[in-house]
Amino acid sequence: MTRTFNWRLVFKTMGVLTTLEALFMLVPTLAAWWYREPDLGVWIVSALITGCSSLWFLLASRHAEKRVGEREGYVIVASVWVVYSIFGMLPFWLSGALPDLVDAWFETMAGFTTTGATVIDDVTRVTHSILLWRALMQWIGGMGIIVLSVAILPLFGLGGMQLYSAEVTGVSYEKLSPRIADTAKHMWLTYIVLTITETALLNLEGMGMFDSICHSLSTISTGGFSTRNDSIISDNAAIQWTIAIFMFLSGINFTQLIYLFRGKPKRIFSDEETRWYAGAICVATIFLAIGLFVHYGIEHDISNIKGIGNIVATIERALRKGFFMTCSAMTSTGFAASDYMEWPKLLWVFVFFLMFTGASSGSTSGGIKWVRIGIFAKSALAEIKRRIHPNAVIPVRFNGRSVTEQTTSNVMAFMFFYITIIVVAVLIICGSGVEFDEAVGTAVSAIGNVGVSIGQFGPSGTYAAYPTVAKWTSTVVMLIGRLEIFTVLLLFSKALWKK
Repeated sequence: MTRTFNWRLVFKTMGVLTTLEALFMLVPTLAAWWYREPDLGVWIVSALITGCSSLWFLLASRHAEKRVGEREGYVIVASVWVVYSIFGMLPFWLSGALPDLVDAWFETMAGFTTTGATVIDDVTRVTHSILLWRALMQWIGGMGIIVLSVAILPLFGLGGMQLYSAEVTGVSYEKLSPRIADTAKHMWLTYIVLTITETALLNLEGMGMFDSICHSLSTISTGGFSTRNDSIISDNAAIQWTIAIFMFLSGINFTQLIYLFRGKPKRIFSDEETRWYAGAICVATIFLAIGLFVHYGIEHDISNIKGIGNIVATIERALRKGFFMTCSAMTSTGFAASDYMEWPKLLWVFVFFLMFTGASSGSTSGGIKWVRIGIFAKSALAEIKRRIHPNAVIPVRFNGRSVTEQTTSNVMAFMFFYITIIVVAVLIICGSGVEFDEAVGTAVSAIGNVGVSIGQFGPSGTYAAYPTVAKWTSTVVMLIGRLEIFTVLLLFSKALWKK
């Protein structure tokens, strides 16, 4: 028996969400007014178009049934990113910053999915309002449009549990309060506090207020859009350390961060995924730091770093660059404190493989996530033990609890689809004329929502010369990666559309 799909409810939710987008557009509108920029009219028109469209959605959804089912939840979660990107690209296109519609679409999708891949060759030629909108898109998409909306939807008589469970990333999610709207509010409050704190620190360390705001919005969302062509490369050591630390924090499950800020640090230290994540950061940082120390010694002649002062300075530089790039790659932020393509090949290949991992579930990062990597590794080791002891019962445990077969199957299926999507994307991108190694890099970057890749698409390059077919392919892969694959695939499942 098939239940009628509640399209009116979908339209009503879209009306609420696009109203929020129109309100967010007022922020760069104020920036255009403040800086006396010529695209002020563009922002007013874009906000009006978005606002009128939201009104149409709301009028079309009158008398909507106030019940969000699984099908409606998945459709809303998957389609809201597309709808937001359609309206979000208007300022790029109307202002002439990106006159090509494909480029405007690519930049916008890269923003809302927090991928951070850009087609703008020179960001210094665009206005402050456009730069702020790029950062704000990532900030909105970082915590999740749906997590924001479930804090507001109850005001309209709509439930948010189905939306929250469909959008929140990872194998599982945890509610801080019985009411899901309260959980969303706690998460957004933490998100805002982190953003304000980083902005203040960056400004105190010498970064201009506008740049501090934009980089904080991009850091906490693990997005990576910068207001400079060289990202963070030209900034001082204090700024690089600060951004690296906040990238690390943004890679932790936000539920654990909330417990930490509530004065319950034992929760975060007892969480196994956080330990895996923090341990991986430490190991990768040490590996890169050792490699960079040797590299800098050879680059500048080992005789030049003799003496305690020079040695300490070189160690600090190696640790800073290593920690920064480890956090940037693992949390899928994509900021660069140096062009890793100029490092020894072993080191930048290592950075490339870090892009696969991701950080913690329930964070703003992309990638596979350490809870899945942990379960996958433990399942593999358990299988080896079963081969040796066929009659033994060897359960897989994570966070002190036995992992169910359903969860293990979920992880295995995710890994399979993750690799399969990369392979398909590489074939299409290669077919469009991109070199194989760069096609692999861009496919991994897109599904992991990292932004930077290797070769000409590395930290010093952009996607401006990317073929059109490759751009469309990458935007689809970005969306699939942001929604953790299953949300998109379920829409094509017959079982979902049956009661």
